[in-house]
Amino acid sequence: MAGGNGIRVATPLTREFREKVSAGDRLLLTGGLITARDQAHRRLVEALERGERPPVELRGEVVYYTGPTPAAPGRVAGSVGPTTASRMDPYTRRLAEEGIAACIGKGPRSPETRRVLAENGVLYLVGIGGTAALLGSRVRALRLLAYGELGPEAVYELEVEDLPVLVAYDLKGGDVFSHLARL
Repeated sequence: MAGGNGIRVATPLTREFREKVSAGDRLLLTGGLITARDQAHRRLVEALERGERPPVELRGEVVYYTGPTPAAPGRVAGSVGPTTASRMDPYTRRLAEEGIAACIGKGPRSPETRRVLAENGVLYLVGIGGTAALLGSRVRALRLLAYGELGPEAVYELEVEDLPVLVAYDLKGGDVFSHLARL
């Protein structure tokens, strides 16, 4: 269903949905996401490389590259702004092979990472930098899943409502960044 500010969609994101959307589409995500930044990515991939199951199920997940900050009184979460996605490029292949559905960050990815995402049916979505406090207001629940000693960089489950994101790389080769470069 399309909302005034984008296409409303519930997670998990089905393969059918991922195949239909195009670079530049605005989405409003509702449902569960998991958070993971650099150190959590490193640990997840190390566990997989050792032949261990990671402490969280990755298949079908939307992975948000963010580290929730402590919540102000009366709030579920503090800021949840996206971090620079290219820092996760060294780990993306392995997580894509585990079946993640999408990842959310900011900024462009390497050509190799773009190829890996497309080959594995993974959407790359971008959040809007500079709006971390607003994005935090879209969090309805937050739960620690793994690596609590990493603080905000631990793996959390977020329940969000109408989290605004933009499809940056679709499964058909569309790239919002190359379009923007032509403007």
